[in-house]
Amino acid sequence: MQAIQDISISRHENGVVWITIDRPQKHNALAGHVLTSLAQAVAQESAQPSTRLVLLRGAGDRFFAAGGDLLELSKVRDEASTQAMADRSRGALDTIRQCPIPVLAYLNGDAIGGGAELALACDLRLQTTHARIGFIQARLAISSAWGGGPDLCQLVGSTRAMRMMARCEMVSVQQALDWGLSDQLISDGPDGQDMQAFLAPMLSCPIHVLRAIKAQTSAWRTGKSYEQRRDVERQQVMQTWLHDDHWSASDRFLAKGSQ
Repeated sequence: MQAIQDISISRHENGVVWITIDRPQKHNALAGHVLTSLAQAVAQESAQPSTRLVLLRGAGDRFFAAGGDLLELSKVRDEASTQAMADRSRGALDTIRQCPIPVLAYLNGDAIGGGAELALACDLRLQTTHARIGFIQARLAISSAWGGGPDLCQLVGSTRAMRMMARCEMVSVQQALDWGLSDQLISDGPDGQDMQAFLAPMLSCPIHVLRAIKAQTSAWRTGKSYEQRRDVERQQVMQTWLHDDHWSASDRFLAKGSQ
């Protein structure tokens, strides 16, 4: 277990890295230094050749992350500092969006405000029975600031994004699943069968194939043109097709079929 300021990192032999926002006394609020540490941890762990997946969670079971640190943000009062805050925070979340391997959010508790933006910056969201997702920024008479608004529109469409943001809805796991905002219900904790069953196919996938898949989804997410996305696919299939893992898998499949 490694610790950075208010962030803990746990590495597992199967290539899974858990990164925990460790501020339970502050509801895992995303102060500037927390976002910086989080981005550094994601970049550091994804650069390791043995890392397959990164999972983010919050300490405790009440909050994944409860938005920005309001005491810190109360000092941001002019145009220059507001722009600097938004750019710095969006840049931290962009490190997660652009991570070369899949990043999953384990919503062990509520993801609200900036915490919801962090959850949507991830590739997939795994949600406990009591966790909710809420774009509640309008309660403070502001809009989303860290790239979460575009992410929300892309995931659920403009109508549902309007509904969530303008009504400050706290979306339950079933509604999140129905809308495509969440990807899996986890009813028995991070070490239970639900998590193991969800991760198992991804853990059986070769690391370089996971990276190839992430490259394609990132090209879509960042608005690459159709031809650019086809180019990414072409580049990735050359790397995966010619890899020894492909031929080993093909030989096993053919051998099974001949029995």
